[in-house]
Parts: sequence; structure tokens; C-alpha cells
Amino acid sequence: MNYYIVICAHNEESYLAATLNAVLLQTMPPKKVVVVNDNSTDDTEAILDKFVSGHKHIIKVNRSSSTLHMPGAKVVEAFNDGYKMLDEEYDFIVKLDADIILPENYFEKISELISADPRAGILGGFAYEQDKNGTWKLNHPMNKDHVRGAFKSYTKQCFKAIGGLKNAIGWDTVDELLAQFNNFKVVTDDSLIIKHLRPLGASYNKQARYLQGEAMYRMRYGYRISFIASLKIALKRKNSGLFLDTLRGYNMAKKQDLPFLVSKKEGEFIRKLRWRNIWNKLF
Repeated sequence: MNYYIVICAHNEESYLAATLNAVLLQTMPPKKVVVVNDNSTDDTEAILDKFVSGHKHIIKVNRSSSTLHMPGAKVVEAFNDGYKMLDEEYDFIVKLDADIILPENYFEKISELISADPRAGILGGFAYEQDKNGTWKLNHPMNKDHVRGAFKSYTKQCFKAIGGLKNAIGWDTVDELLAQFNNFKVVTDDSLIIKHLRPLGASYNKQARYLQGEAMYRMRYGYRISFIASLKIALKRKNSGLFLDTLRGYNMAKKQDLPFLVSKKEGEFIRKLRWRNIWNKLF
């Protein structure tokens, strides 16, 4: 299969080389790799230039944006800048962070999963992060039918059906909900162990917590589902403040009457899907 990778990089001098080397070692190599250098102020670009000079299929894109690290719009804008550099001759497209080390057979396995299931739409493995003792441990904050935003593969058909990535916080949840609305599956494989070099959320500030609640509102969850989802996040992270901040973000978004990310019909499907998942876990 043909596939393209778009890597979003902001001040990744400590990790970018390891990520690109892992890509170069793939048993099924990508057709093109676009690395978007997003306003880096460290040696990210110098490191990237060395790879670009030695590999014709690696392309550099420079963009200027805020130096503030925030989830959502910033990373999707960077991805879209990279995506513009690509043609339509691909079977699947990959959104990859610049602090990820993939196993050598990663994309070969992704292609096999796609071939095995015509409904496969979004695919990926599982992230492992080092604890304080240096041991790599599974760190997956959501259900195992979720693919982390740091390493998502989309079949071309699914990517087109969901309209690409939403330029907002919650893009890596709404994409999976819209995939299911369009009759695609989210496929994960726990044999694909991915090393995530930067701990999850290490650079997110307090404002990002409000944005999580905002995303729930804009995805048309409704208050009750948002309440449960906020509680789940807080319990998972063992941080009661996350619960309050997330709900505050939801209420702020509602008060401001922010635009929704999905249609009424899509929102109805999403709520039914969420309630079904909640009841399945309870009973």
C-alpha cells in the first residue's frame, strides 16, 4: 500500500531524530514524509535539514504560529499545512507526533489490518511511556478502541468521509465518532507497542483543561455525558481539579454559544453511542 506521513514538530530537538530514524527503518516504507516545523526555536530545523538532505522522500515545511503549546487547533493547522504538500495517490494517511518511536513492522501491520477489514477506518497501536524507574509501561487514558492522536492512521475513504481533521480541541475524539457515524471502524492492535518519549500532557497548561470541556460541548455530548466523561478523566488522572475545570470549560462554551463541530444528526448518533458504551460498562 502507498501511504503518507505528516509529522508535526514544535521544539522537538530531543526526539525528532529518533522518530525519523524509526520511520526510515519501516519494513514497509512510506511514499512521502512531510515534517512541519511549527515555529521551533531550538535545533529542530537543523536536525530536520540533515534528514531532508539525505532522503528525497522527506519534505520540510516551515510555519509560524504561537509558541504556546495547546492541544487542538495548533496541531491540526500544522498537519493541514503538511497535507497540502501531498497528492491523492495514497491508501492511508498518517498523522504522527515528533516524539514517537514506532516498531519496525508498524505500517506493514497497519496495511494488513486494512486489507483484512474493508470497514477499517482509523488504526493504531498503543503508547508506552517510561516511569520514574525507566520502565516502559502502557499509558492509555481512554478505552482500548481509541487510537491516540499522536499516531493515527486513516484510510483514504475514511479520511475523506469525515472531512479531514477538525481544527479544534477534541479533534482526536470527534474523528473517531464521525468515522463510526460513517460506518467505519476504529481498529487497534495491542501487539503494536509504541514508545512515547514525552509523558502525556506534560506541557499542557490549565487552559487546556477548560478546552476539554469546550470540546464536549462542541461535540454535542450534552451535560450528563459531559459530567460522566469529566469524572472519568479526573479519576483516571487522580486529579479532582480536572473534573471541575473540564465542566467549567463546558459551561463557558455553552454560555458563549460556540459553534458545534458536528451536525444535529451526527450529535444524536454520538450521544446514543456514548450512552451505549456507558451502559455496557455498567452492566
